[in-house]
Amino acid sequence: MQTGLYVAVSSQIALEKRMNTLADNVANSTTVGFRSTEVKFNQLLGDTRPTKVSFVSEGQEFLNTNNGGLDRTGNQLDFAIKGDAWFQIDTPAGSALTRDGRFTLTETGDLVTLRGYPVLDAGGAPIRLNSQAGEIKVGADGAIQQNGTQVAALGLYEANFANGFFRHDNSAVIPNSAAAPVVDRFDVGVMQGYVEESNVNPVQEMSQLIMVSRAFENITSLMRDSEGSLDEAIKTLGGSK
Repeated sequence: MQTGLYVAVSSQIALEKRMNTLADNVANSTTVGFRSTEVKFNQLLGDTRPTKVSFVSEGQEFLNTNNGGLDRTGNQLDFAIKGDAWFQIDTPAGSALTRDGRFTLTETGDLVTLRGYPVLDAGGAPIRLNSQAGEIKVGADGAIQQNGTQVAALGLYEANFANGFFRHDNSAVIPNSAAAPVVDRFDVGVMQGYVEESNVNPVQEMSQLIMVSRAFENITSLMRDSEGSLDEAIKTLGGSK
């Protein structure tokens, strides 16, 4: 009976983690460039001789790599990425990756995010433009031109999130493994005048959140009943009845 309680507790820990990720996804369903967090659960076998008991793992988080929809803005400093790649920005926590391509120019010509973080090129250096040099045009390969001359290039990066990651601000993420510039990939490109919407489906996430919440409540009720049965068994075997 106690083993059953341990299994139930492991299930509650896993369900609580999933509820937190679902709630975060719903809260960011309108965040530009946000990639939803999913959780993969594995079975853990416990050696409780003479039988083996299956416990629920805490779960491993991973990013949903599906692209969000595109929203046309017409702003020359708004960019969306086609394909599985990221912009890299310099933040107080270090280099971070983002799909939020809403950039702006400072008075000195630095290309920065809405929060003021420098946008980096493929070599990891901040991008600086001439704010007085006229219209900015960006090609599908990220090359930035002013007055018909290439002056810089947006860096596109790819990363392996299998070793874990953590979020920075809203849509930015910092992988545990270093990101690398995208090289010779024709399925990746930049679209000027667009931004990428969140890839979260709020209706689907809310439905899952309700289901997970109900499962958590059911397990709590089951644990309460099991504890009551255990108390009764102890009283009976102890001769108090």
